[in-house]
Amino acid sequence: MTTTAPVYADLDALVAAVRAAGARSVVLTNGCFDPLHVGHVRYLEDAKRHGDYLVVAVNGDAGTRRIKGEGRPVVGAQDRARVVAALRWVDAVIVFDEDSVAGILERLRPAVHAKGTDYRPETVPEFAVSERLGIRTVVTGDAKTHASREIVTRVRSARDGGTRRS
Repeated sequence: MTTTAPVYADLDALVAAVRAAGARSVVLTNGCFDPLHVGHVRYLEDAKRHGDYLVVAVNGDAGTRRIKGEGRPVVGAQDRARVVAALRWVDAVIVFDEDSVAGILERLRPAVHAKGTDYRPETVPEFAVSERLGIRTVVTGDAKTHASREIVTRVRSARDGGTRRS
């Protein structure tokens, strides 16, 4: 029987569940995952190596649109969260609508905040918050050779018969 990580509707429930699980070293990571691709999978797998409990915060639809632009997301937040939750190394998922995970860092107090290789620890937007809270910031995954934007463009181009539509 295959199990998936729970997708939490609110931060209070997530924090309570993580505390109840008794995790010694919680890792928080976040992203849009629209759509999920092999680079994301490697990023999340590597993030899990930094602790014993991996929490993934998935950007909600409005936040994804602010980050990625009009026409995005191509997959709704709840579906993206369910797909991320199905990965075996993910322990919990939450959808968030803020522009930053600073509030999640404040409440969850993970040991580690993991970001992808398009960052250096000091360029992570929440680095100052993590530093103030004693949360270690790490960069995980392999060199960024995959981009959701390129996948979406290829799919849309194929759908439109090879003509590019913005």
